[in-house]
Amino acid sequence: MLTLDTACLKQTNQQIQQHLAPNLTCQPTCELDILRVLQCHLERVESTHGFFNDEITMLRSHFSVIWESVADAVPEHIALIQGARQITWRDYEHRAAQLAQALLDVGLRKDSKVGMYLYNSPEYAETNFAALKIGGVPINVNYRYLDEELYYLLDNADAEALVFHSSLGDRVARICDRLPKLKILISVDDGATESGADGPSTAIPYDTVLSGASGTARTNPTGDEIYMLYTGGTTGMPKGVMYPVEDFTGFFMRGFPPMIGLDPFETADAFAPMARQMVDAKQAVVAMSGPPLMHGTGCWLGLMFPHMLGGTSVLLENRGFKPEEVWDAVERNEIAQIVIVGDAFAKPLLRALEAEPDRWNTSSLRLMTSSGAMFTTPVKRGLIEHIPELAIADVLGSTEGGMGQSIMTKDTPASETAKFKLLPVAKVLLPDCSREVVPGSGEVGVVVQGGMVPLGYYKDPDKSARTFKEIDGKRYAFPGDMATVDADGGINLLGRGSNCINTGGEKVFPEEVEEALKLHDAVEDALVFGLDDDRFGSRVAGIASLETTGAVSADDVLTATRGLLASYKVPKELLIVPSVPRAPNGKADYKAAKQLLMDTKNTP
Repeated sequence: MLTLDTACLKQTNQQIQQHLAPNLTCQPTCELDILRVLQCHLERVESTHGFFNDEITMLRSHFSVIWESVADAVPEHIALIQGARQITWRDYEHRAAQLAQALLDVGLRKDSKVGMYLYNSPEYAETNFAALKIGGVPINVNYRYLDEELYYLLDNADAEALVFHSSLGDRVARICDRLPKLKILISVDDGATESGADGPSTAIPYDTVLSGASGTARTNPTGDEIYMLYTGGTTGMPKGVMYPVEDFTGFFMRGFPPMIGLDPFETADAFAPMARQMVDAKQAVVAMSGPPLMHGTGCWLGLMFPHMLGGTSVLLENRGFKPEEVWDAVERNEIAQIVIVGDAFAKPLLRALEAEPDRWNTSSLRLMTSSGAMFTTPVKRGLIEHIPELAIADVLGSTEGGMGQSIMTKDTPASETAKFKLLPVAKVLLPDCSREVVPGSGEVGVVVQGGMVPLGYYKDPDKSARTFKEIDGKRYAFPGDMATVDADGGINLLGRGSNCINTGGEKVFPEEVEEALKLHDAVEDALVFGLDDDRFGSRVAGIASLETTGAVSADDVLTATRGLLASYKVPKELLIVPSVPRAPNGKADYKAAKQLLMDTKNTP
């Protein structure tokens, strides 16, 4: 069991309260305890409120039921903002109900899969809501997918409906005839098409669908519905990670209220009255997702979390990440919480503040949460220097579950890059699972997560069996992250075992080397991977982008890196590129990075 220094925690609590209390919540009936806001994962092992505790009884509810009650409680409050477009909770619920009825009218039912091939937009949120209303399963579809990738995912998901932006319609047109389970295609007009191509002739305009349907009667969930999110597919084809939707909703019921200073809720009935209270006090949460909603980080933290208490979700208008737009939106909408994915988002945000430190009023911003990619300490420190009241939560997790976190404020010691406190349900085991890694031993182990473990991967029992295993009578998820454990119990994340480079018998984790490369002042971003080597089996190689083109050479960067790492970890080849390839959610695209280097080597 994790033990913590109580005095230290109380001090941390006081510091963070001073940080976050002013703008996060009204407090007429509850005492703000920000220790639970950001540290609840760590110290509430024995609490009846410990939503990460293996021993708790999970609350039972459903997102659609809570959101419907919230819409009734705060109908005029704004639920969604994108640029000048604002949608009230009344309209949000009504439009979702109209879409839900249209889905029912064509034969969709409980467990039917509804694909969302959409950019960030109110229609994405409405479709997600509508699918849940009918007991169906919203399916996140990467808008970057081309024909065969799109076909694979929709076929694998058994999709019966697809809502897509018209600019993506030509891709849909080329593959929809191969998907006999599709009952309806709905096109959202975004004012453009790719290469002048038309979408499928059978597609119905989104507004036409809504105007032709009455709002559906609200249904009571049966209790056995599934919530599913497709992985990013960084290690093979994407897989649908399945959760019982009631348990997943219960996780949000436990987890979201503490994020804004409230006790975890015991019943779903508590959300609507509290939403009304917070709106009346002008303390309703305003949150923004930097990454796409098609990824869990963006959808869960930027949309579904704030909507539990009638909050407002702000969506960016541009489809490429523009830091100036983010800060404009923060100032205009008085955003309190923002979700990002590591340095890929944080560095541009910091550069914008450094370039124009007096341009934006960021005083409303209290919490920045990152998950899914490296978030380096110097960047965190730089953001806090510009926004002193900011708390930064760096979360270690995956689609399969959360495992650890680190917290940084102006008043807390700077957290080391890739160092996290384990959640109570997480462990670091030796690769053979024979025992836990001994703290301070330097042993490398695999991070596993217990508590609310997914049911498995949709239609993939073999991968489910490899990833979700039982140890001493309890189920754990094995996402593949490797780590060492310090004497104080903190873990040092090394990266995915699947990306580990074996060079001459020595194991090198790319994330460690990437961090060292990015410590060079001129380096903006970097990715590291292995190349085949006749002598050593593999050799370490990488690519890097610079803050300013031509500022330094690859040799300059490598020379600095040799002072930070053992020689076998230092890349034997480093290519300077204009931009390091990453997915829209900020996650590394190692395949594309390696191809960039190989293409350069093969070019005469």
